[in-house]
Amino acid sequence: MIASRSYLNRGLTPQQVSASRQKYGGNTLTEMSRKGFFGQFIQSFGDPIIKVLLAALCINVVFLFRDFDWYETVGIAIAIFLATFVSTLSEYGSESAFVKLQQDAAKISCRVRRAGMVVEVPIGEVVVGDIVLLQAGERLPADGVLITGKLQVDQSALNGESKEAEKLPVTGGYTWSQQVDFLDKGRLFRGSIVTSGEGCMEVRAVGDSTFYGNMAREVQEETRESPLRLRLGKLAGILSRLGYCAAALVATADLFNAFVLDNNFYWPEILQTLQSPHLVVAHLLHAITLAITVVVVAVPEGLPMMITVVLSSNMRRMLGDHVLVRKLVGIETSGSLNILFTDKTGTLTKGQLEVVHFLAGDGEEYTSAAALQGQTGLWELVRLCAGYNTGSQLSGGRALGGNATDRALLDFIAAQGPQKGYTRSAVVPFDSARKYAACRVSGPKNLYLVKGAPEKLLANCTRYYDAAGTAQPLRRESTLRLRIGEMTRRAVRVLALATSDAPVDESGVPSGLTLIGLVGIRDEVRPEAKTAVRQIQRAGVQVVMITGDNRDTAAAIAAEAGLLGKSEADTAVIDSAQLAAMSDSEVKRRLPGLRVVARALPTDKSRLVQLAQSCGLVAGMTGDGINDAPALKRADVGFAMGSGTEVAKEAGDIVILNDNIASIGRAILYGRTIFESIRKFIVFQLTMNLCAVGVSIIGPFIGIDTPVTVMQMLWINIIMDTLAGLAFAGEPPLDEYMEQPPKRRDEPILNRAMAGQILWMGLYTVGLCVAFLKVERVRPLFRFATDPIYFLTAFFALFIFSGIANSFNARTHRLNLTAHLGKNPAFITIMAAVCAIQMLLIYFGGSMFRVAGLQFKELVSILLLALTVVPVDMLRKLLVRAARRRSARN
Repeated sequence: MIASRSYLNRGLTPQQVSASRQKYGGNTLTEMSRKGFFGQFIQSFGDPIIKVLLAALCINVVFLFRDFDWYETVGIAIAIFLATFVSTLSEYGSESAFVKLQQDAAKISCRVRRAGMVVEVPIGEVVVGDIVLLQAGERLPADGVLITGKLQVDQSALNGESKEAEKLPVTGGYTWSQQVDFLDKGRLFRGSIVTSGEGCMEVRAVGDSTFYGNMAREVQEETRESPLRLRLGKLAGILSRLGYCAAALVATADLFNAFVLDNNFYWPEILQTLQSPHLVVAHLLHAITLAITVVVVAVPEGLPMMITVVLSSNMRRMLGDHVLVRKLVGIETSGSLNILFTDKTGTLTKGQLEVVHFLAGDGEEYTSAAALQGQTGLWELVRLCAGYNTGSQLSGGRALGGNATDRALLDFIAAQGPQKGYTRSAVVPFDSARKYAACRVSGPKNLYLVKGAPEKLLANCTRYYDAAGTAQPLRRESTLRLRIGEMTRRAVRVLALATSDAPVDESGVPSGLTLIGLVGIRDEVRPEAKTAVRQIQRAGVQVVMITGDNRDTAAAIAAEAGLLGKSEADTAVIDSAQLAAMSDSEVKRRLPGLRVVARALPTDKSRLVQLAQSCGLVAGMTGDGINDAPALKRADVGFAMGSGTEVAKEAGDIVILNDNIASIGRAILYGRTIFESIRKFIVFQLTMNLCAVGVSIIGPFIGIDTPVTVMQMLWINIIMDTLAGLAFAGEPPLDEYMEQPPKRRDEPILNRAMAGQILWMGLYTVGLCVAFLKVERVRPLFRFATDPIYFLTAFFALFIFSGIANSFNARTHRLNLTAHLGKNPAFITIMAAVCAIQMLLIYFGGSMFRVAGLQFKELVSILLLALTVVPVDMLRKLLVRAARRRSARN
């Protein structure tokens, strides 16, 4: 029901305000309960890897209490605490998008008419039925309809479109609908800003019932588990099962050695040992100690820390590429993207209207202000029209105020500014019905300046200004119309500039105009956008542009940005109405071929993200407005633009500081680099695990009860988990990663190729170590007859140095182990430090590490033996390459 005149003049009474608030609710947004910092910290312990670490910690505390190994226990506890604490810090701030919405809303007050008086009230006190007074610069406090006046409204925060929307009063036949339509000229939306005009709004929806409130509800919804967490869960299951199996084998082997081998398979002695309780308990405790040690070695307590370090180090690198990471897990998720839904404005385009063409009346085209300045007479007329027939003004060398078209024209002449010595009068502001604006200038020239739609002005032009500014007969109107058509098809908005000797008013444009020229205005595609889109597509990521532009404009921009081929225009472009008419299954069917969604609504973005995810895809979304916040939150990784609203930034995982899609390409590269770094670390770690467990199982059967002591195991564990994690965290981003197809969301971290590498090198190092321990000719080389400790020290050194050499194998698939090594100086430093510490342990570790100082020739022999892992892995790489070539030929 449209407000009556008396109601408009007096507004609601206090009793009516109370009744409305009771019936429709207040104008506040409902906040869903969310976990505090401590609650999220406790929830972090549900991480699959952390669960395995907790189990290892409990085993250490309970079963090894008799011989309490506080080094390992404290190490595991620190790893658990740091990994969970850093993760909680990262995630806690990410839930503040709703808080930011509330903070923004709290700053707003508005003028309402109550009981015949105009009062200013906070936004939260507005109710359905209130009459809100609006003028330029004010933010709309609720959803409603315009009942008097006329407004230009900036809805860009809600619909992403920079062009102001004209709002006119609704008529008596107007019907309020829950369906959101930003093109509805009578409807106003909370969060929009009045850029010009005055009017009164009748409030129809408040709080959660507004479009703004609906978005606030969506940004509070829980998002699904990240691909990294999903993969780590599977990896934790694999590693824990392998660890428990290995522990069982080691314990069985140790008990078999104690009861059977030590008694030389003689059953009477075996039975006698079994009947001795203190011996049985002693052997069981020893077996359990070894088994638990193996479990602890197999548990990757360094993996959560390594992941945190690799994410954090890459976060710092990414800042140099204008990418600010808000949620650490968002980096790795970027590398897993299958589909990217991107805004047009500000991401693919520059985000502001600018003059890109000037077409003179003789058909001559100028592509820049500098080119036009050479035509002195014509340029002076352009300066005159752009500088005076406008609602904008220059400040600090840039245009402010007015509409986007006025600002674009004024920016075009900003270098020299408007002509001096003129005064303006008889202003006719732009009106969408009239399609022109005009004013009279007085000074060196006295005439009327007119600008507007070409279809409105061009037919009334009989002359044009040549380069010298002299009026000439207009004879090329048909050519100009063809050029207008060409520019329109390229998503260029065309504006005609003209002068008139006769008065121009609101009644219409007189004939006999003189054409200054045709101005082409557009939000230009970023110069680097096409290259960036090609790079992202080459990485196997489908890019879909979502825009509020009409179908033709959207298709033209998409084609220029490299998103759309000529043959795809019909099938790859749909608009919001078509999307709404499709069922979910039909959208899923068309999704692989989709490139552009035109006239898009905010709800379209969330729906597309949700459907892409239901297809098993990892979906990314870019956005800058309040309207984008729900989709940014729902996406697997949300890229908020640096120039966007604070709400969008809070909802996103990553902020693109320069609003450039090329930076998204860099984020994808860093994400893939992180995944590759994790895989390299896993290969190195599991290879050493396999060697340690294999030697521990086989040792008792070849006469070596404890080939590797518990303390030595702990040092090996430190190398595997902590130091190696830091070394692999610094691996550089390589362009070759962008040539790989995206990983499936559920793709395991440990794949078949990695398992093959682990088995190949693990079995070789086990064989090398067993041969060293068993072959009789080896022992004399290390003074075994003098004291077996030299031989066992040499074995310990062989184990460590072969692991260090194998770390170089693990970090690259190339035969050249030094490839890109210079880009990760930390790797060299850390491995050199491991070597130095190992040397110190050999000569100063003493009985704690069961070592004694080796002679120089003994040390050289061990190093040469350890280095054999390099050519052995090179052989594997050659065999893999040969197999791939055969497969490619077949």
